[in-house]
Amino acid sequence: MLEKDVEKVLVSNAEIKQIAKELGKQLSFDYKDKFPIVLGLLKGCVPFIGDLITEMDIHLELGFMDVSSYHGGIESSGDVKISKDLGISVQDRHIIIAEDIVDTGRTIKTIMELLTFRGAASVEVVTMLDKPTGRIVDFHPKYVGTTIPSEFVIGYGLDYEQKYRNLPFVGVLKPEVYNK
Repeated sequence: MLEKDVEKVLVSNAEIKQIAKELGKQLSFDYKDKFPIVLGLLKGCVPFIGDLITEMDIHLELGFMDVSSYHGGIESSGDVKISKDLGISVQDRHIIIAEDIVDTGRTIKTIMELLTFRGAASVEVVTMLDKPTGRIVDFHPKYVGTTIPSEFVIGYGLDYEQKYRNLPFVGVLKPEVYNK
């Protein structure tokens, strides 16, 4: 039913699993003996962070923040809202922010600055998808699964009006769906 609204599949489920495996291995190496906080930015990160942490063979702490800058449309509003803050102290901790997608960079840069201000020892980003053509701020995530073109994507946590998050792949939403 949902697939009828998908123009094309950009990243298959098998490719996502491989991305999580490779990134999990790299993070395990880079953060061994550091007991990092893997921080998910809700809601889009949920499928990817689940896959990612099961591929990390290190001790880690899991945390979440509910942060948004889209507020229902297909473009970032630029207004970053935190509706659920992290309930863990970040003082002197290594933070890995696990993202579904880095697009404009506004949200992630704002959260990184906040965590640094709060005393984090380090803050890095691991993202399933990177869309550098959408950047409004100068930001380059350290750990990138795959780079995608400037298209509106849904699935595997990514949504349009809170729909399509449960697709098992990342696809391009047909324009007629959001141009109604």
